Amino acid sequence: MNASKILAAAALSLLAAAGAQAETYDGVHVVNSSVTRAEVAPQAAAAARAGNEYSDASAAGAQSFTSTANRATVQAEAVAKAHDPLASLDRRAFYRDEVPQAYKKPSVSFTRQAGL
Repeated sequence: MNASKILAAAALSLLAAAGAQAETYDGVHVVNSSVTRAEVAPQAAAAARAGNEYSDASAAGAQSFTSTANRATVQAEAVAKAHDPLASLDRRAFYRDEVPQAYKKPSVSFTRQAGL
């Protein structure tokens, strides 16, 4: 029993030693380019002016937009939503993702009118 454990440990250590190989260092490689700096400089300047060819529309800046909605309608919807006390309720914030009935139909008005 003891000999089999020693043989198993020796076999595993040989496998580990064979699998672990160090990477050799070749030093700094010399670049052999056929293009001079004077020839590369205009290409670099043109690439810098062109911007990122692979970017999405978020980097394009402000885009023009023509709306088809009526301004008065949008304003009326915004005012109604701003005065709705239940507009900010998120069902995910409640138990079993359901807004309780107490919040759905408030018995007290949350808005006040200015007294003159």
